[in-house]
Amino acid sequence: MAELVQFREPLGSARTLLVWGLEPQPDLEHSLFSVFSSFGPLYSVRAHRNAAVAGPGCYGVIKFYSARDASRAQRACHGHSLFQRAPLKVCVCTKQKGFQQQGRALSSNKCQELANHYLGFNGWSSRIITLQNVSGFDGENEELGRTSQKGSVKFLCALEVTLPSHGVRSRGVALGEADVGTGEDPLEFLMATRRAQKLAVGKALSGAFQKILLIVLENGKVAVEYDSSQEEPTDSLTEEELKGLVQVNELSLEQFDLEGEEVLSDVSFHDAP
Repeated sequence: MAELVQFREPLGSARTLLVWGLEPQPDLEHSLFSVFSSFGPLYSVRAHRNAAVAGPGCYGVIKFYSARDASRAQRACHGHSLFQRAPLKVCVCTKQKGFQQQGRALSSNKCQELANHYLGFNGWSSRIITLQNVSGFDGENEELGRTSQKGSVKFLCALEVTLPSHGVRSRGVALGEADVGTGEDPLEFLMATRRAQKLAVGKALSGAFQKILLIVLENGKVAVEYDSSQEEPTDSLTEEELKGLVQVNELSLEQFDLEGEEVLSDVSFHDAP
């Protein structure tokens, strides 16, 4: 049976495992990641100390992108000691609080990790069509490229992701904004400009991946579909039409050290029978 994987926070209890009986140790989350990532890409790994009423020790919450991977990991790891002396108990989450119909969009870093896993490092590419300063200017500061007042600097990015083997192209357009403080220190302004650019590029890359659906077959092969329901008005514009809106520059994605953080949703569990 095929499984749909999106470039969004994975939702649903079937994709989340609870691991308990963990012994406290340094780098516990790293140990959990090393074991469970062998079954498939992970969205998040969290380790927590048991509540006082539960006694000493820790428990872990592992969230997979694929319910099939989570099920394989549960069957293979339950009852085994793995990286500690005592055997671990592993079960599939049976209840999730605050269930959402659609998960949050993945950060640009996680989008790239997921694409590399399912499509291969050479299975996709990205191209920055434009990265343009769209901050407000006044006549006095326009030549310096500085904002006209204290506040923020804004950049607009249009980016295209291409999956050549699947004949899929997806575009993302996003705005990045960063506070420049007083705007009097040139270094402070340059750093704010860099932050705004990175944010715009990262959000545009994430936006482009949101329209790509991965269909993972039982034999491990991956099919790709383009989700036209997520299209925006700018997706219908040609590159020439985009040039009429903003100045176009050809830039490489590798120039930007994209970073992002993911927040694990509130999760509750029931003991497995």
